[in-house]
Amino acid sequence: MSQTSPILVLGGTGTVGSRVTARLRDAGRDVRVATRRSARRFDWEDPGTWAAALEGVPIMFVLLPDRTGLPEAFLPEALRAGVRRVVLHSDRGLEVMGMDQLQKTEAWVRNSGAEWTIVRPDWFHQDFETFFRQSVVDGRLCLPVGGARQGFIDADDIAAVEVAALTGDDLTGQLVEITGPRALSFGDAVAEISRATGRRIVFDASPDSYRETLRADGLPDEVVEALTGSFVRLGERGDTVPTGVVEKILGRPGRDFAAYADDAAARGVWNPAL
Repeated sequence: MSQTSPILVLGGTGTVGSRVTARLRDAGRDVRVATRRSARRFDWEDPGTWAAALEGVPIMFVLLPDRTGLPEAFLPEALRAGVRRVVLHSDRGLEVMGMDQLQKTEAWVRNSGAEWTIVRPDWFHQDFETFFRQSVVDGRLCLPVGGARQGFIDADDIAAVEVAALTGDDLTGQLVEITGPRALSFGDAVAEISRATGRRIVFDASPDSYRETLRADGLPDEVVEALTGSFVRLGERGDTVPTGVVEKILGRPGRDFAAYADDAAARGVWNPAL
């Protein structure tokens, strides 16, 4: 595969995917971002849209929507269309969090016959400006993970590793688990944001508080219990030890959470008026 080979990016508009796309374009690569609203429309639930997106691309990046598995027919069609390398964005918590669909997707990618790399990042720094933003703005984040330290990693570092897998050969055939340079508990992370913003923000690790929050959002009891159980198991897994893989692959330090918090606060990410 040459430097001029086009690269298909599926999931290229979110926190990580948009950064993968930008890095590839900055490197002068021919990038095709396929979505339900792109020129070559792509919808995981509509197999009739797959062929146009896959046409003429030997390299493919796949980041699936949350809690969505890869359709079983997709990889065989991709290989028939000429895809020879697949880089899959996965998740370090998939076993303990019970992400069965993503585990099945990993197995299909490994056994597809294509060159493959699977990248498993830990929590993103940027989760605090997406999933957890409103809780931070409200001054109280509930998540029943106890005090276990997590390997928070910056989305830019994730994207840089995934671009390395798409454009080079060193990571072919590897399952790459990546963390940030320093493990922090959620309480530690919230304290960093509190420091950067000058605002009091409380972290509540109580499962009962989390249940109350989900029920207030109108979620049914079975969903409440499934989510609570998955996060409790994550906390029970214990402290993450930073893998150092980002530093090895990129030849530079990964971005620390404190630097992220300072930058995000300066950008007004947690400004209640936004």
